[in-house]
Amino acid sequence: MGQVTHALDDEHRASLALLARVEDVFARPPSQRAMLDPDVARLAATFCRHMEGEMVRHFDFEERALFPKMIDAGDSGMAELLTEEHDAIRAVAAEILPLARAAANGTLDAAGWRMLQRGSLEMVERLVSHIQKETMALLPLLDNLLDDETDRELAFAYAAT
Repeated sequence: MGQVTHALDDEHRASLALLARVEDVFARPPSQRAMLDPDVARLAATFCRHMEGEMVRHFDFEERALFPKMIDAGDSGMAELLTEEHDAIRAVAAEILPLARAAANGTLDAAGWRMLQRGSLEMVERLVSHIQKETMALLPLLDNLLDDETDRELAFAYAAT
């Protein structure tokens, strides 16, 4: 496994762990106690940071540095599919970020909680499916596509973002 694929795989694993926690907590029916629980607030804040930071960084790197190499190598279909999924995931994130922020601040009401539940579960479903595609198709492709020098350069560039 190259450095780039190793970094992306590590991020995928961390995302899956977070998504499992999000699914477990936000799938519960809304209750005043849950909406004010400091552990739920911390999870919501972590989820916000993930959607605003790690996920954006990950998607941007793939689209800017990796997908063009895939297209040049003749695999435009995979690059286009993954980009479309990124766009759909970004749209869901834009819808639920204000709700997750409110949950992190302890200001989310029951109606907002239900909207956060629906959106979070959609985010979990979309991201898990996307990660599975990348793990099974993108990462092996990159290991074959990137020579050692390119892999090293891209890994350093990614680490610097």
